[in-house]
Amino acid sequence: MPFYFRKSVSAGPFRFNLLSGEVGVSVGVRGLRFGTGPRGHYVHAGRGGLYYRSALGGDSQSRGRGHSTSTQATPPPRYRPPRQPREPNVEMVAVSSASVLGMTDERYGELLQELNSKQNAVSSLVVLGSVAGVVALFATIAAGINGAAAGAVVVAAALFVGSRLDAHRRSAVVLYDLEGDAAEAYETLTKAFDDLAASTMKWHVDSGGAVRDLHTWKRNAGATTILNKRPTEFCYGLPRVLKTNVTPPSMKVGKETLYWLPDVLLVVESGKVGAVAYDMLTVQWQDSRFIEEEAVPRDAQVVGQTWKHPNKNGGPDRRFANNRQLPICLYESIHLHSGNGLNELLQVSTNGRAQPLASAARRLASVLGAREQTAALPAL
Repeated sequence: MPFYFRKSVSAGPFRFNLLSGEVGVSVGVRGLRFGTGPRGHYVHAGRGGLYYRSALGGDSQSRGRGHSTSTQATPPPRYRPPRQPREPNVEMVAVSSASVLGMTDERYGELLQELNSKQNAVSSLVVLGSVAGVVALFATIAAGINGAAAGAVVVAAALFVGSRLDAHRRSAVVLYDLEGDAAEAYETLTKAFDDLAASTMKWHVDSGGAVRDLHTWKRNAGATTILNKRPTEFCYGLPRVLKTNVTPPSMKVGKETLYWLPDVLLVVESGKVGAVAYDMLTVQWQDSRFIEEEAVPRDAQVVGQTWKHPNKNGGPDRRFANNRQLPICLYESIHLHSGNGLNELLQVSTNGRAQPLASAARRLASVLGAREQTAALPAL
C-alpha cells in the first residue's frame, strides 16, 4: 500500500488541517477557523524525539520527549497466560494477552483515556434513530401514507444528524507530522509489513502444547508440538474511535486488533483500547517446521515428508488404512510481546519476512527516543 500522510482529517462537521506544522480547525464553510472547538491531538516526530500536544483548537497542553526524557512507564510483572486443555494427553498452553485496559503507558495516558471514554459513549445515531422510528410509527398509524412519508423524512434526518454527531462525539482526532528520519522509519515499517502481509497464509496461534507420549506422537504424524491456530488478517485500517491523517497497518490477533501507528502500537478489543510503546515492544521470530494436513500454501517451502501415522522408526504404521504421506512446510513464527501485557503468537506461510519488521520497529523506537527490549519466544 502506498505510504502517504493526508493534510486534513474530518470528524463530523469539523475538519482538522495540517499545514507547515500548524494545525487549524474549520467547520461549516470551508476555510472558517476558530480558536476553540472539538478535542484533538497533534504528534510531531523528528529530530529530538516526539512532541505531543493535546486539545487542538483550544487550551493546549504540550510535552516533548527525546533520548534524554525521564518520563518512562514502569512495566508491570510479566504476564503469564492461563493453561487450558485441548488435545488429550497434551497440556495446551494458551498464548493470549492480558486485559487491554492493563496495557497502559503514562506517555499516552491522556489519549487512551479519551479513546476509551469515546469508545463507550452512547451513540447519537442509535438514540435519534430509535426516537425517530417511534415518531414515524405513530405518524403512520395516525395519518396513513402521508404520515409514513413524513415519518420516513424524519427518520432519514435523524440518522444523518446522529451519524454526524457520532463522527466527532465518539471519535478522537490525531494529526501526525513526521520529519525526515521519523517518516523514513515509519515508511520502512509499512514496507516490511506489506512484505509480511503478502504471505499467502497468516495464522494466529491460540494455544500449543508439547507431545510427551508415543500414542499421541503417532496420532499426530510424529509432531513434537501441537498448535491450535486459525487464519487471520493483515490489512490497513483504523478503529472506529480514531480519526487520523494516516491509515496504519493492522493485524487481527485473536480478540484484539493491533494498529501500527507512527508513534505507538494501539491495541483494540471491543470497547477497550490499550497501547504499547515501540520501546516496550519485542518482536521475536523463528523458522517452524509444520506438518501440513491442509492444502500447502503456494509460497510455502516444503522441506520434507512424513506419514500421517508413523512408526517409531519413521516408516508408515500399516495398521491404518488411510495412512498417507504429509508435507513438512517451513513456516515462520512471530511472537509479539510487551512488558505491559501484549502476548501474541502469529505464523506465516513464508519465512525470512519477520526480521525486517522487527528491525523497522526497533529503528522507529530509536528515532522516537526509546530503549530496546529483548525476550525469548514463548515456551509451549
